[in-house]
Amino acid sequence: MIWQTTRFRIDLSRPQVMGIVNTTPDSFSDGGSHASASAAARHCERLVAEGVDILDIGGESTRPGATPVPLAEELARVLPVLKAAVTMGVPVSIDTYKADVMAAALDLGVDIVNDIAALQQPRALAVVSAHPSCGVCLMHMQGEPGSMQAAPTYGDVVAEVDRFLRERARAVRDAGVQDERIVLDPGIGFGKTAAHNLALLARQRELLTLGHPLLVGWSRKRTLGELTGRPVDERVVASVAAALAAVLRGAHVLRVHDVAATVDALKVWQAAGSGDVAAT
Repeated sequence: MIWQTTRFRIDLSRPQVMGIVNTTPDSFSDGGSHASASAAARHCERLVAEGVDILDIGGESTRPGATPVPLAEELARVLPVLKAAVTMGVPVSIDTYKADVMAAALDLGVDIVNDIAALQQPRALAVVSAHPSCGVCLMHMQGEPGSMQAAPTYGDVVAEVDRFLRERARAVRDAGVQDERIVLDPGIGFGKTAAHNLALLARQRELLTLGHPLLVGWSRKRTLGELTGRPVDERVVASVAAALAAVLRGAHVLRVHDVAATVDALKVWQAAGSGDVAAT
């Protein structure tokens, strides 16, 4: 299975590690750690040295309760980092739901648009469909970041996520985006309780029937804190365990903060003869 992106055809027969680079002061886990362009670029270089497969750069926190960031501020945060990142020899993703940020990033040669709103915001679909080859990740979210965790409710969370992602993938294909450019994300922690998240993990293989690769992001999420009782900065082991459980159930891309730990765990996993699980 291949993920076609601007500059790279990413081979998904091996699970890919997408490293998170937040250029924000208020992200739930590492807010402020890489808020300057120089610090974020250094972090990108560190993740590449640790074996990251994809860099995912974002300039607006989407943690529960987050408030929107003005367009000009988001652009000021991400563009200098993207300019540096596209020279580092790995695919680069822009984490945004704003069409103008997508367009500016793609103009720099960015490979992937990673959109929590699944290209539903004004002009977002038009920007991606006008590009000849960029990859796109469409995510499920109930509500919006400011209020999504107030009272998330589902009849059957897996069925509802499946239906939403199926509809969005169809809409994007209908706009002219080829199948191999599309990856889907069930949106762990985005308008979902711990029970919803764990149901999505337990039944994740059902989402493979959508016919697109799956990207999952369990890294340091609140559900892991509820399970272990540990604060956000002590969830590395739980994050790696969740990542391996996701790979076991068919995940192709793991979006993580702790790149070195995840890369090492996958090396052991693959040496044990489990490296082809995500390709099934």
